[in-house]
Amino acid sequence: MTSLTIGKRMLIWGERTYVMGILNLTPDSFSGDGLLAFGEVAPASALDRARAFLAAGADILDVGGESTRPGSAPVDAAEELRRVIPSIQGIAAEFPDVLISIDTSKAAVAEAAFAAGASILNDVWALRADPDLARVASKAGVPVVLMHNRSRPASIEVREKLGNAYHGAEYADLIEDIKAELMQSVDIARRAGIPDDHIILDPGIGFGKTVPQNLELIDRLPEIRRLGFPVLLGPSRKSFIGYTLDLPPDQRLEGTAAAVAVGICRQADLIRVHDVEFMVRVARMTDAIVRVPTSSKIK
Repeated sequence: MTSLTIGKRMLIWGERTYVMGILNLTPDSFSGDGLLAFGEVAPASALDRARAFLAAGADILDVGGESTRPGSAPVDAAEELRRVIPSIQGIAAEFPDVLISIDTSKAAVAEAAFAAGASILNDVWALRADPDLARVASKAGVPVVLMHNRSRPASIEVREKLGNAYHGAEYADLIEDIKAELMQSVDIARRAGIPDDHIILDPGIGFGKTVPQNLELIDRLPEIRRLGFPVLLGPSRKSFIGYTLDLPPDQRLEGTAAAVAVGICRQADLIRVHDVEFMVRVARMTDAIVRVPTSSKIK
């Protein structure tokens, strides 16, 4: 087993599934859980949710100030900083050993977040959106989550009940193309001096992929894992579940649970979720089935 040490915490890949709880400091999250009310930052609300997530068993808190839902409006660095920094500071002050990831593609936001207490970069554009981001992450010595992303604004489908979704991009070979593009981002990280043991890959469920492609990607997750890096899976409440079950975001708990359980069976190391309490239970039960040695199960 390989491992990753972040501060006082060690993540041992393959030992169990780690859970990343989503803290959306936005007014326009697709899942309806954004913590911005009437455009005002809500650090107290973020701290309350952080407490609940940690009590429920979250290993990492993922703080983001810009929605990545299809059709969302971009925000500038100043607004993103205004949204996330007070909450990161508050969480880090109360929980000095907690692992906080900053969900951003902007170097300026990442740098300020690391100074405020974040210790992981989660970039949905895998170091491609801001040419300075890899350097900032390398200088800070933090692990990076590199997500595959082929989403384009022109490829959005809107349904009143199910919300917005991206149509899939054109793939010559779905898995091979995703692998190749992830490795291109790995090369960016390496050139910036980020070591391999600080790299985590996210196949980008829901970003530039059709419903069948998302389902196939989860089923074939071991092929991504064989690239040699730990894998984060983020299926929580996403539109591929809604379109499969014909359900809006607030009714996708069971669909998320199924995707999480199968993802763990297919070698996901981390799961990124909204419903932490429930998904921690799903992860622990699935781990008990697939990760505990057979000899330990026989009493």
